[in-house]
Amino acid sequence: MKYGEKAIKESKFELWDNPYKNRNYKVDITFPEFTCLCPRSGYPDFATVKITYIPRRYIVELKSVKLYLNKYRNQHISHESAINKIFSDIYKTLKPKFLEVTGDFNPRGNVKTTIRIDSETLKIHSL
Repeated sequence: MKYGEKAIKESKFELWDNPYKNRNYKVDITFPEFTCLCPRSGYPDFATVKITYIPRRYIVELKSVKLYLNKYRNQHISHESAINKIFSDIYKTLKPKFLEVTGDFNPRGNVKTTIRIDSETLKIHSL
């Protein structure tokens, strides 16, 4: 196993203390090289994943996000399942004031999909 594959396999979110707990500010993270595999055909799906959150107690270290998202590269998972799982994993770990995750998938077979989930739509305000 190569060192990058090992880092991806062993990765978990690394949290840091929010340096401005008394301030509402948005953090936008864009990951333009997201890949997963279609659960039906096995063909690769490519997307830009965007994560926007308003921190509460913690912020997330960016390399740990990159390694986490790379775990999907060899998973057979639908667009909807991937983005909902990413949302759930981040929300459970970070417990932000607000979270939105968007998966903007590249067209395949002349079909384009965008999946968006946010804590306001789900009426999640705190854990």
